[in-house]
Amino acid sequence: MRGSEKKQVPVVRMEDDKNHLELNFYAACLKKINETDFKNCPDQVLKGFAAELGNKANQGIQSDLLLPASFAVVREASRRILGLWPYDVQILAGIALHKERLVEMQTGEGKTLAAVAPAFLNALYKKGVHILTFNDYLAKRDALWMGPVYEFLGLSVGYIQEEMSPDARKKAY
Repeated sequence: MRGSEKKQVPVVRMEDDKNHLELNFYAACLKKINETDFKNCPDQVLKGFAAELGNKANQGIQSDLLLPASFAVVREASRRILGLWPYDVQILAGIALHKERLVEMQTGEGKTLAAVAPAFLNALYKKGVHILTFNDYLAKRDALWMGPVYEFLGLSVGYIQEEMSPDARKKAY
């Protein structure tokens, strides 16, 4: 391309695109999540609420309907267990992950924390959830770091390492 030529970039008109509806869904979910306050709720009540979400999932309630409450529970559990409050951008990234979208975040923007809420929501359906990381170090680090949040919410956590035996891998899966 010569210096005087400009590259043509396609224009996406949000009002004409299905992305507009999806972004509205994200915004509505975020609003509901932010309106849900579990700060004064004792640990046992919060854990009970997480278990009730699992019961609703087992009754066939659609995951999108459980999303706001489950993300709010994870947000509060993260605050209590890790001292980390997921920012709105991390919550939005989690919603996008749940909706099977790719999410790109820079180093240090909180990908690990952003993945906890959608993993919890989808684990409620008892089909297993796998979170992929770049290498063994990150797999172990993230499982050990976020594991207490998952366990607080009634889930189990495992991770795979290259040197693991087939039996150990099976147990982790």
